[in-house]
Amino acid sequence: MAIQRMDNVLIVVDDLDAVIAFFVELGMELEGRAPVEGRWVESVIGIDDVRQEIAMLRTPDGHGRIELAMFHTPKAISAEPKDAPANTLGIRRIMFAVDDIEDVVARLRTHGGELVGELAQYENVYRLCYVRGPEGIIVGLAQQLS
Repeated sequence: MAIQRMDNVLIVVDDLDAVIAFFVELGMELEGRAPVEGRWVESVIGIDDVRQEIAMLRTPDGHGRIELAMFHTPKAISAEPKDAPANTLGIRRIMFAVDDIEDVVARLRTHGGELVGELAQYENVYRLCYVRGPEGIIVGLAQQLS
């Protein structure tokens, strides 16, 4: 077998506290937060003089993780427009299964979350939406109906 599992997805952010609060409100659990620097990280990511702070969050089932990184040096570079539309090249969203989509949307709104489009229903199977949170991060929400 080539891989064992998907371990995590990295999101580089400017406001680590705001993004952590958004994902915790979504229902993720903060596993830890720590500074990261030194030759080992520089050799892995190919950038010299790196000093960053990371936070690792996990889904309640323990299988999915998001790693957040805030770079102190060198400063992060924005390669795409703020609030990029869904057809912009690259990773556009992370999808989460939820029990009550309207409740989750309401809770995320308290952390700056806004619907990208509308809450829609796909046949009698799912209710779906995209929510844009801090720093333009988009999460997809899916509530299974049947």
